[in-house]
Amino acid sequence: MEIKHKDTGETLLNIDADTLKGADLREYELMGADMTGLDLSVAQLQGSNLTDAVLTGATLQGTNLINTILRGANLQDADLDGARFSDGVPGHAADLAGCNLQNARITSCDLRHVDLNKANLSKATLSRSDLHNAHLVDANLTEAVIGSALLVDCDLRNADLTGAYLCNVHMNGANLSGAILDGAKLGGEDCIPAILNLSNMSGASLVAADLSGASLLSVDLTKADMSQADLSCANLSGAVLRKANLVDTDFDDVELSTVTMTFANVSKAKNVHMPFEKKDLR
Repeated sequence: MEIKHKDTGETLLNIDADTLKGADLREYELMGADMTGLDLSVAQLQGSNLTDAVLTGATLQGTNLINTILRGANLQDADLDGARFSDGVPGHAADLAGCNLQNARITSCDLRHVDLNKANLSKATLSRSDLHNAHLVDANLTEAVIGSALLVDCDLRNADLTGAYLCNVHMNGANLSGAILDGAKLGGEDCIPAILNLSNMSGASLVAADLSGASLLSVDLTKADMSQADLSCANLSGAVLRKANLVDTDFDDVELSTVTMTFANVSKAKNVHMPFEKKDLR
């Protein structure tokens, strides 16, 4: 079985087998390889260089991708269910910066510390995956399904999560500064609310986002645009909404006594019950 370069047609690897399922492909140089639609499930690819490779529609279920370089690779529509991209050691994580993972299935995967900066994850499914400390700066996650995933301490600065499904996601300590979450679902009916305690969401856009019931303890929402967002029953204890845009934002059943709302636009917010300071009239 031959693996050829996507552009030149040069043979990069010749395997004496009818399939690559379970194949040992560790530490191979496969830059620009054309592996379209191949079955690479449970294969050993750790340490290999697959920069700019084409893996569209490929099957990589349970594949070992620890320390694998996949920068700029095309993994659109690929099935990566249960694949291992990390062993928890920061220097061993796979490099997927700039990858095309549109509509890919990346469920139940170990993605701790993985570099996904500027990756295209539009409409990808990342449910039940572990993304502790993953890097997703400027990543495209529009309409991605990320239910029940772990994004603790994840770097999501300027990431686009428009319309993303984030029910039961743990994003404690995540950096979402400048991120776009317009229309994202983080709470609401038939949804286990997301947990975003201590996360940085300064300057984030949450227009029409569903955050009802979400846990937002001590979250920094300075200058965030939360217009038309649903925050009913959310826990905002210790949160900072300084200069936030809260036009048409619903605060039904939200305790605001410990929330900092200095200079926030609350003139058209719904169900806001601001606490009043008791004056000493003696």
